[in-house]
Amino acid sequence: MTAVAATSGRKVPRGRIDKRQAILDAAFTVFARRGYGQACVKDIADEAGVAKPTVYNHLTDKATLFRHAMEAAADAVMAENLAIVERLREPGDDLRAALEDMAYRMLQICCGERSRALRRLTYAQVADFPELIETVQGRTAVRLGEALADRLARLSLSGRLRPCDPGQAAEQLLALLTGPMETRSRLGTRKVSAADTRAVARSAVDTFLRAYEAAATETP
Repeated sequence: MTAVAATSGRKVPRGRIDKRQAILDAAFTVFARRGYGQACVKDIADEAGVAKPTVYNHLTDKATLFRHAMEAAADAVMAENLAIVERLREPGDDLRAALEDMAYRMLQICCGERSRALRRLTYAQVADFPELIETVQGRTAVRLGEALADRLARLSLSGRLRPCDPGQAAEQLLALLTGPMETRSRLGTRKVSAADTRAVARSAVDTFLRAYEAAATETP
């Protein structure tokens, strides 16, 4: 029996979904390598291992292919970040260590090739695709902020962080991480060492906890 998946009330063969994803992955690779202007559908078809008409059957033209490839890449980056933030559901006894580990892992994703390519392509093509920044940010930074705010809210309710606006706290923690990394990486144009990445994570968490860590309860 052919595997199927529900899409808008219809059942779509699993093979078609997998092929579409392969095309989107290949498209993002080619766009990242050559830029939107220099990339062509034939290159993408070759990268995906399919015939050129197959690309058009799944995605009607180059612009549509670009939009969907960017959305798929943003979703992939977000899935990695969500898995990391989810680790705060059970942070263990050492909250500082848990936050530093989360921060370091998130910075690794931020500095990874897919994230860097996503930012480069967004900035480069925003004039031709004015909705691109909102689309990419909505699928990455906004969703990440919401997920992190949820975890921080739970930590606040459990008494491990002081009462606060969790959305604002999440925004500030993310700013403490991304700001220094944008500077050190020269806006994503050079690699940052693991030691420097850990230093940024450690410093960001230290500053964050100075503001939000719950006051220690004195023992009578």
